[in-house]
Amino acid sequence: MRIRAVRPAELPLLQDIERAAGLCFADIGMPEIATDEPPALDELARHQEAGLAWVATDEADAPVAYLIADRVDGALHVEQVSVHPAHARRGIGRSLLDHLADRARAEGATALTLTTFAEVPWNAPYYARCGFAPLADSALTPGLREIRAHEAALGLDRWPRLCMRRTL
Repeated sequence: MRIRAVRPAELPLLQDIERAAGLCFADIGMPEIATDEPPALDELARHQEAGLAWVATDEADAPVAYLIADRVDGALHVEQVSVHPAHARRGIGRSLLDHLADRARAEGATALTLTTFAEVPWNAPYYARCGFAPLADSALTPGLREIRAHEAALGLDRWPRLCMRRTL
């Protein structure tokens, strides 16, 4: 597996990976998440143009997973990380998170942050195994509060959500 920057022509492939990865939410009673549309091409392009989008590729250099990030309050914030189910459980998601951590350190950031579903096994419990710790609401930075408010407006708070931080 190789991690590299996303190429503009690959942006639709990221949507395909996201759709495939999201299907497992239907199995745990979250069909709205399973059928939620992936980020729009212009949003993915914004991350790619900012140098904040990476793919993990197979031996043919085809993307099998991706991570997009934003800069939020001095940290790099994981906006989305998705692994195609055909390539799951091989450490690819963790490798992408570690790649982002290396990038964050090189930029002088002191942490990675993300928001996630608290009770979905491949969300908060997985991120905890990757070194992220839950943040109390009182510890949220202004940018994280804004992200959480946006998520709530989208209806994501129907299921328990939380912010997590990985100190670098």
